[in-house]
Amino acid sequence: MQKPLLIDVLCVGHAAYDLIFSVPHHPGPDEKCTAKALSGCGGGPAANAAVTVSRLGLRSAFAGYLGQDEFGERHLKELNDAGVTTDRIVRGEASTPLSVVWVKPDGLRSLVNYRENHDPLPAEPIAELPFLPKVLLFDGHEPIMAEALVEYARNRNIPTVLDAGSVHSGTENLASRVDYLVTSRVFARDFTGQEDPKKALSEMADLSPCVVITLGRDGLVWRNGRESGTVSAIPIAAVDTTGAGDAFHGAFSAGLARHMGWHDLLHLSNTVAALTCLRMGARTAIPTLGEVAEFMKRPVEAVLPEHRPYPNIA
Repeated sequence: MQKPLLIDVLCVGHAAYDLIFSVPHHPGPDEKCTAKALSGCGGGPAANAAVTVSRLGLRSAFAGYLGQDEFGERHLKELNDAGVTTDRIVRGEASTPLSVVWVKPDGLRSLVNYRENHDPLPAEPIAELPFLPKVLLFDGHEPIMAEALVEYARNRNIPTVLDAGSVHSGTENLASRVDYLVTSRVFARDFTGQEDPKKALSEMADLSPCVVITLGRDGLVWRNGRESGTVSAIPIAAVDTTGAGDAFHGAFSAGLARHMGWHDLLHLSNTVAALTCLRMGARTAIPTLGEVAEFMKRPVEAVLPEHRPYPNIA
């Protein structure tokens, strides 16, 4: 029998293609605006997280949907070029989800996403995985697939992470079923009704043994078991904040796969998210392990323990 391919992180969920416009300001009603620059690249929370894991020198896989269109082809090529295992991507006639992003000079952005209706991906294609993941990351956008994989992970003591960017049925269903609930400020506020992130954290601590709420320029708050704390944001001059949260989740999952200590894990995730804000685009801005090490002024081997990707196992 063929041995499974060892994977550090399997990322399950949404893939899109991003068109990023650099604008002087966000247009108002009936206002026309001329962009100073335009770039295009793959996007989506789980897909960006998979690329982040790969750029940090670990092995990742992505399970999700791409259309049989030009944007799907471009995105699939990007994932393959990044070294992401893509044999659990399902292609179909529905178009690849498309996002249009407006980025202001201060790096803040607005985003509009279009996703053509298609049935959620079934659990059958990944019921018997051809690889063995050390960590599973979900973004809630493929609920049937995630439902099966949460049970798969629980039965094998595999840590699970939820990237909860916004409140929808997928994130609501998974919030109380994962080991690490890592949310945005928006999710925490909308899910609990609490404007104060610390109050939201206190309420969500009953859902998961570990909760992190990312707050952008305000850093993050966390609770891990009985301990809790805050972490300040890394001061940078942001160019584009698109994808910073996705990169945070990818780095967080990568650190879990390497059994990092808690505070080192948060520092790594914070750093990778900050560096993603220094260039235009999410996918194109995700840093490599070498860039992270240079920014931290640490040797590459000290950034992530046991820095060596898994070999293919025949």
